Amino acid sequence: MSDFDVLIVGGGMVGATVACALGESGLRVAVVEARLPVEVGPDDEIGLRVSAISHASQHIFESLGAWPGMAARRISPYREMHVWDAGGGGEIHFDSADLGAPALGHIIENAVIQRALWDRLEAQGRVERLCPAALGGLHRDGDGWQVALDGGRSYRTRIVVGADGAQSRVRQGAGMDTRGWNYEQRALVCVVSTERDHQATAWQRFLSTGPLAFLPLRDGRCSIVWSTSPAEAARLEALDEAAFCAELGAAFEHRLGAVLGCGPRASFPLRLQHAINYVQPGLALVGDAAHTVHPLAGQGVNLGLLDAAALAEVLLDAQTAGRDVAALSVLRRYERWRKGHNLLMMYSMDGFKRLFGFQAAPLQWLRNTGLNLTDRAGPVKDCIMRFAVGDAGDLPSLARQHRA
Repeated sequence: MSDFDVLIVGGGMVGATVACALGESGLRVAVVEARLPVEVGPDDEIGLRVSAISHASQHIFESLGAWPGMAARRISPYREMHVWDAGGGGEIHFDSADLGAPALGHIIENAVIQRALWDRLEAQGRVERLCPAALGGLHRDGDGWQVALDGGRSYRTRIVVGADGAQSRVRQGAGMDTRGWNYEQRALVCVVSTERDHQATAWQRFLSTGPLAFLPLRDGRCSIVWSTSPAEAARLEALDEAAFCAELGAAFEHRLGAVLGCGPRASFPLRLQHAINYVQPGLALVGDAAHTVHPLAGQGVNLGLLDAAALAEVLLDAQTAGRDVAALSVLRRYERWRKGHNLLMMYSMDGFKRLFGFQAAPLQWLRNTGLNLTDRAGPVKDCIMRFAVGDAGDLPSLARQHRA
């Protein structure tokens, strides 16, 4: 006998999405999380870590009943996106009106997303939340897994889901290898106020050292993500506020006027990483445990949320058909579904990162010409937009728009 059918290690945005999607299935589900999610009020200070949530991810949250909890706290829609190259005159502009949509996506704090999902878990009342707790170890036990938590607790489960991030202890404990490389970059993040309104627009300038993004927030400020070398990130973090704002404004070409002020700054390392296999018998990896991408297009969490929705759909389909949900043949359907899409996005982002890092004049001319031609090629730009916002591809049922 098992204590659980599905034990999810990691209760962040992706792990909590898996838990919510399975919460009313009749499967015995538990989620292990090291820290209780913080409560976030609409007037609390905006956190440093935010995500650009696509249409597909919004549909997932709506399907799970978590979107109202996010909207009640704070979400920041963006209607347009401007991208341009510091090495020339190439620029491309995306507008949600071209898709007949009210927004291209929403900028939402990670803490808001996690709290709203945990509220849904509490409302469902069927998922056991083992928190605070951390994974101590795991081993294969017959047709299931024995999972040890810190403090001496141990549980047997038919399926382990690794949703515990890029340094996944589930992945390491199961002996699953990864491929990838460090970018020798860090992403510096903070919240800034600017002289001019952000116009509900996401702005991104490609510098030779990495992209600089200004993401619009509901209160009129912007969340910035500045990818640069580790040494430069350390220098920028150490500057006083006035000096940092001056350098940031210059790097951004003062598109929104002067940068008037900034909040606390932090940075984190950037790496491309991909698990060679996503699944073993009775085990599956989702989100950053399976793959990490460069943040230049903000797709990392959206890929993870699609993983979560696809895995839940595969398990529920197997349950309905009377199949063994932990069987490798079942879990491989999830891997086949998601692996190709994730690899395509990972290497596309890697290619963009490398292309904009080249300073040779012919390549600068080529990429600037390409940006301008794409901006004028309506059907091509429309296709790029639909793919980026999650309105195209083989989407899980939860990620599709369900019209009344």
